[in-house]
This record gives sequence, C-alpha cells and structure tokens, in this order.
Amino acid sequence: MAEKDQQEQVTANSDVEYAMVDSEELRHKKRMRRLGYAAAFTVFLTATVLALSLTVMHIKNPNFRFRTVEIEDLSLSSSNTTPSFSMRFEAEVAVKNMNFGRFEYDKSVISMSYGGKKVGEAFISNGEVKVRSTKVIKVTVEVTSNNISSNSNLASDMKLGFLTLTGRGRLDGKVYLMKLFKKKKSPQMDCTIKANLENKVIQEWKCY
Repeated sequence: MAEKDQQEQVTANSDVEYAMVDSEELRHKKRMRRLGYAAAFTVFLTATVLALSLTVMHIKNPNFRFRTVEIEDLSLSSSNTTPSFSMRFEAEVAVKNMNFGRFEYDKSVISMSYGGKKVGEAFISNGEVKVRSTKVIKVTVEVTSNNISSNSNLASDMKLGFLTLTGRGRLDGKVYLMKLFKKKKSPQMDCTIKANLENKVIQEWKCY
C-alpha cells in the first residue's frame, strides 16, 4: 500500500513538472509570436514611411512654361536707319503641379527680351494650382522695339523675316502638404520664341 501511494505521488509530481514545462513553452511561444508581430509591424512602418518620403512627402518644383503663343497684332517698319516693330501676343501659360499638396503662388511678371534687352512684359496674378493638376493662365504680351531701335542686328533680322525673342519668368510660392507642411518653391520659365514676320505667326517656341 505504501509503495502504491509512493508511485501515485511520483506520477503526480511528474504531471506537475510536465504541466510547468508545457506552460513555460507556451509562454515562450507567445513571447516569440509577439516579438514576431512587433518586428513585422516595424518593417511595415519603416517601408510605409520610406514610400511616403519618396512619393507623397517628396516635394518637387512645379513646371512653368508657355503652352500656346499666337500673334494677334503686328506692325513693322523696315527702315535701315531706325527699324521698329510692335507686336501683341495672346498666350497660355501652364503651371503644372505634380505634388500631393496645393501650390500657392504670388503675382509675377514674364519679361520678354530681344538681344538681352527688355522689349515687353506680361503680368500674372496670384493664384493656386490644385493637387497633381495643371492650371492654364491666359496672358497678353505687348512687345515693342522702343528700347532696341539702335540694335545693329534688328534691321538684318527683320529683313530675313524672323525675330527671336526670349521670355523669362518666375513664380514664387509655397507647396502645402496635408495642412501640416509647407515648402517654398519657385519654378522658372525660360522660353525662346521665333516669330515669322512675313506670315505673322509664331514659327516655333521652346521652353527649357
């Protein structure tokens, strides 16, 4: 009888030991599972932050250039001593905002020049370009040769029938991202316009 009681006691102790071992293994597995979840979440969060920094949070400079240019009025005087011209352009300026935040800009001026000297300008009012969109602005450009009549190349260019002008401008503004961040951006325009004086049309224009 005593031997039987001793065996039952040993069996009971063994069951307790096994239960303790199983409980410890279960707790270890749970800890490892939690650590695995935490590591996976950390990797996911890092990848998300990296993706946002490379796409949404990466603020680019908007694009600013002429979209269309047409001659509405043209007057010429081909005198060898004092050649002159007067032109009016109707143009469309495109501001392309590829950011995930709106672009707000101040009023600006597009300066037109010939041979490095200013011959005209166009004015742009302050405004806003929405998220990942393009805004088209219509402008009128008045150009005259009042400041360049003494330019030695003007008479020869007019005789050839082509006049090359340069249009430059800059939009100072800010990109607002998710109402939390803002960054100053100043896209610039640098365009060359070649006018066909005989046909009174824009032969070509290029923006860089």
